[in-house]
Amino acid sequence: MNPASTSFSTLIRTASHEQHTEAETSTFMSDLLGGGLGVEAYARYTEQLWFVYRALEEAAPRLAGDPVAGPFVRPELMRLAALERDLAHLRGADWRAGLSALPATEEYAARVAECAATWPGGYVAHHYTRYLGDLSGGQIIRDRAERTWGFARKGDGVRFYVFEEIANPAAFKREYRELLDGLRADDLEKQRVVAECKRAFALNTAVFRELGEEFPLSA
Repeated sequence: MNPASTSFSTLIRTASHEQHTEAETSTFMSDLLGGGLGVEAYARYTEQLWFVYRALEEAAPRLAGDPVAGPFVRPELMRLAALERDLAHLRGADWRAGLSALPATEEYAARVAECAATWPGGYVAHHYTRYLGDLSGGQIIRDRAERTWGFARKGDGVRFYVFEEIANPAAFKREYRELLDGLRADDLEKQRVVAECKRAFALNTAVFRELGEEFPLSA
């Protein structure tokens, strides 16, 4: 593949394909989606997401005017309120009292916050890996969660995966990829963004690994 003739959105997707597959096929996620783990494992996973999305979304207002990251800051993507509603459903009204991040989650959220504070291109890499993944593979998780643990369709417990303000996800994803193709960055910076995208998947996989250690599938 000739990078010079390849759109950046294609380049970033293909370059991170291996890490993406590794994250999607982690033992924990396979066990969770296969129905082998209880709702407690799902709740614990949802807790970890909260820390990562807090890092992403607390920085969003500050980056909204940034020439690089600003175009990606879209209110219809924001997930924190939905996550908090899910956690209240899963854990009860005092869910914050028992909230705890795994070491891998702390590292992941810290890296997102660092990029948000110092490197808009890196923030875009994390933004892309999370939100486009939620719009795509996240729908599989929602469907399985509804069927496995009896959540109401698109209701409390799975609201994180429901983008009520995006009527046409396919069109939105096309628009998002056009934003990537128009990223204000030279080739060297784009290579750095691709590398950060790979790092984001690796950080996510590390969270899955620690969740898998906490919730081993019973023999």
